[in-house]
Amino acid sequence: MSDSVERLYKAIVAAKELDPGVSRTARLLRRGQAKMAKKLAEEAIEVVIDAVQGDAQAVVRESADLIYNLAVVWAAAGVHPQDIWAEMDRRERLLGIAEKLPKSHATERAQPAAKAVVGVGKSAAMAVRRPVIALEARRSPKRR
Repeated sequence: MSDSVERLYKAIVAAKELDPGVSRTARLLRRGQAKMAKKLAEEAIEVVIDAVQGDAQAVVRESADLIYNLAVVWAAAGVHPQDIWAEMDRRERLLGIAEKLPKSHATERAQPAAKAVVGVGKSAAMAVRRPVIALEARRSPKRR
């Protein structure tokens, strides 16, 4: 899989130089981080819906879209697939390949101040969480 993801990533990086009128990838990259993040979230939700409905073929198709949009976000953020594989290797050494790193572990590494809230109430622990950001600043139509 990593070879396919590497080829995809390289093609996405190359698309930065393409005409957005011809390349959907170039157009997506030029629309900014918020649009890329929104597309990634949409694809993730579609995978979830298809999985819940038990539609394996739709899960395959939507997962391919999800991986594509994830690679677009990586390319825009300057994250290389090798960075992801290195993190996966690190986690495997800590917990095994089929375990997710607990949030407290990830938070301690990213934010040394998080250690101070271990063992305190939930409201104090919430203080070290990442801020919530709006993906799009569009007003909803008024309801009547």
